[in-house]
Amino acid sequence: MKVIAFYLPQFHRIPENDKWWGKGFTEWTNVKKSVPLFRGHYQPRIPLHKNYYDLEKTMEWQIELAKKYGVYGFCFYHYWFQEGKKLLEKPLENFLDNKNLDLPFCLCWANEPWTRTWSGKAKEIIMPQEYGDREEWVEHFYYFLPFFQDKRYIFYNEKPMLVIYRPELIEQLDDMIICWNELAKREGFNGLYIVSQGSAYGTTRKTSGLVDAYILYEPGHTQAEFSVTRTNLIADFKLNPRLFLSVEGQKIKSQLSALLKVKNAKMRTTFLDYDMFWHHILKRKYNSDNLIPGAFCDWDNSPRRGGRGARIFKNSSPEKFEKYFRLLVKKTKKETKFDMIFINAWNEWSEGTYLEPDEKYGYKYLKAIRKAVKNSSEN
Repeated sequence: MKVIAFYLPQFHRIPENDKWWGKGFTEWTNVKKSVPLFRGHYQPRIPLHKNYYDLEKTMEWQIELAKKYGVYGFCFYHYWFQEGKKLLEKPLENFLDNKNLDLPFCLCWANEPWTRTWSGKAKEIIMPQEYGDREEWVEHFYYFLPFFQDKRYIFYNEKPMLVIYRPELIEQLDDMIICWNELAKREGFNGLYIVSQGSAYGTTRKTSGLVDAYILYEPGHTQAEFSVTRTNLIADFKLNPRLFLSVEGQKIKSQLSALLKVKNAKMRTTFLDYDMFWHHILKRKYNSDNLIPGAFCDWDNSPRRGGRGARIFKNSSPEKFEKYFRLLVKKTKKETKFDMIFINAWNEWSEGTYLEPDEKYGYKYLKAIRKAVKNSSEN
C-alpha cells in the first residue's frame, strides 16, 4: 500500500509573508504562539527536540524519516497564481534539483486565492487567483514539465498524477485539462491523471469526466458528508456533544462546557469526535471506482484561528489512529482499485495533523504507518 502524505512548504521565510503577516513569519509563528483554550487542550504543539526547521535545509532528514516508517511519497502543495506568480516554490524546486532526495512525489496545485482568514478577514484577498486562458495554461504546464519528467514523479495509469485542490473554482476547467492533456501527449506522455482533492467537490462530484479521480480528503470530506452547515450538523446529530459543540460565549449544558475557558463572546470553537469520524470513514460505501481513500492523524486548527471558528477533535490518540488506519488499509485493498491512501498530512502543524515527531507522542504516528504498511504487505 502506497501512503502518500500531503506536504506543506510554509516553513521558510518569503518576502510576501513578511509583508502580510510580519517580519520572519513562517508556519512555526502560528504554532509557537498557540495557547490552550481549555483544560487538557494539547497546545502548543512542540516538535521533537524543538526542531523548528527551515525547509530549505531539512528535507534530507524528512525523507530519511518517511522511508524508514513506510511513507511512500509526498504530495507537495504548489502555489501558482495569476500571470504565473509563484509562492513558496523554493523547497519544491530544491527537491527537484537534488536527485539524492530519493522519495516519490507528486504535486497538488493549491489553487485558492490567499486571504486574511487567519485573522478573521476571510473576504480580504491578499493574493488573487485568476486562471487566464490558453497562454497562461501553456506556461503553467511547462513549469510542471520538469517535475513530470523526473524519475521520482508518481504516475497512475502510465500518466503523471496531478492533484488540484479545488477544481470547481476554475471556470474553464475542461478547456484547461484538454490543453494540458494535449501538451502532455506532445511531450511523450499518455496525458495527465487529474485528481480532485477538495472535500466538497469530492462529495458532490459535479464535474465533467475530465477529472479522473477524487481523493476523499479527510477530515473535511467526512464533515462535508455529514453536512456542511452548523445548523444541519446540529439537526442531524441532535446536539450530541460527542460529535459537535459550538461555543459562542453562552453557557451550554454539556459535559464539555465545564472545560471551556471562553473569554471572547464572538469566539466559536467546533468540537468533533475522532471515533465517530473514523467509524464513518471505515463504514463508507464506495459508490464509484474513481474514489481514492484518505486518512487523517488528528485536527486542531486553533493555532491558525485561535477561537475564531477553530475546529478541534476530541478523543484522538496515536493508538486509535493505528487501529483505524490499519483497517482503512485493509478496506482500501479490498474495496477499491487503488493501491494508495492520501494522508493529511506530513507536516500540517498549525492544523494539528502531522506525522512528524513531537514532544508528546514522539514517533508514534509514524510507527502506526509502518505497522499498517508492513501488515498489508504480509497479508
